[in-house]
Amino acid sequence: MSRRTTYIICLSLLALAACRKAYTPPAIAFAGSYLVVEGVINSGGDSTILKLSRTVKLNDTTKLKPETGAIVTLEGEDGSTFPQLMESTTVKGSYINPSLVLNAGKRYRLRIKSGSSEYLSDYAESKITPPIDSVTYVLSHTYDAGLRVNVNTHDATGKSIYYKWDYAETYQYRTPYDSRWKSNGDTVLPRNIITDDINHCWRTTYSDHVIIGSSEKLSRDVISQLSLTVVPSTSEKISEEYSILVKQYALTKEAYQFWESLQKNTEKLGSIFDPQPSQLPTNIHCVSNPAEPVIGYLSICTVTSQRIFVPFFTLPNSGEGDTYQGCSLTSAYFHYLVNPLKGDNDEDFYYNYNKPGPHIILIPYESIIGVIDGHKVVVGHTGSTPYCVDCTLRGSNKKPSFWK
Repeated sequence: MSRRTTYIICLSLLALAACRKAYTPPAIAFAGSYLVVEGVINSGGDSTILKLSRTVKLNDTTKLKPETGAIVTLEGEDGSTFPQLMESTTVKGSYINPSLVLNAGKRYRLRIKSGSSEYLSDYAESKITPPIDSVTYVLSHTYDAGLRVNVNTHDATGKSIYYKWDYAETYQYRTPYDSRWKSNGDTVLPRNIITDDINHCWRTTYSDHVIIGSSEKLSRDVISQLSLTVVPSTSEKISEEYSILVKQYALTKEAYQFWESLQKNTEKLGSIFDPQPSQLPTNIHCVSNPAEPVIGYLSICTVTSQRIFVPFFTLPNSGEGDTYQGCSLTSAYFHYLVNPLKGDNDEDFYYNYNKPGPHIILIPYESIIGVIDGHKVVVGHTGSTPYCVDCTLRGSNKKPSFWK
């Protein structure tokens, strides 16, 4: 091939590359923003919390778009009305009624007005949820399976049949380094380890997958040892004491089918043998624009719950797992207590404690007293990154009211 021919081919390839245009799939480019309704109407007198939000595009930088300013009410099939669900002042898009008491077996519907749009659910039956018989756990000291949590329930009347669960895990954890000192901007002070402990915290996480079960094909309405979650032995969740609060809901058959479809669409995809995505059934509709889809399903029931604790001495893990990998200490902190040349607001001190940077937490380790560069007294502190020392960055150092 001649040099001229090669040159022409290269120019042609460059021209083709320059003509390429970015392709944006319709699912990403589509600008639809649909109402999402999450939550259950608690008919047993406890708090009802509904979350309203809008769908966002796949390539949108905003991952959550709460629906604020809505008017949310509940109506009975017999014409009865109930106090409005009021929007939370702290959590945008959350609507709360602290004590709804509804009659079992009766039917109710939800009405939502937001801006110029109005949404209305079908009438849904109020169901009674049986108590949880027990929440149990199985411990394993193998690498991949540390703690398995199961739930057991039954309904002697045989009326429940369809169930849903969610849970909140609360656990203790500790940072690898314990800070006993802090800076107020110009002075290093001892930390009060009782009121200002940042080494020991509690954190709560919530279930993020669909958990449903049915006794439809059984001779009795019994759910036995249904798995709720598995916590790996390397997880920080079981490095100290662990607690889980399980909530149980009785569903109608139609509501169960909604959650079953959602589970298949979101959790059971990945191979040619898995179910194909399908449109979710819903009982909530936009009456001002019938063509507008709504995501969610209204269920009404009493809610039963049970909390268990798994004590430290039974847990299969006593470390932080991978949470604090990469944490280390450094001794690059110096506070000039007496500085006749520059005073306490020394530039070195300012840099170490007030300027933006990763190393701002003090550890009472390798303290040094001496003279450096003519300064009479110098105290050295060892420090680490806030993430490795300050547990309040991911949780709370206030003990939960329910904690043992």
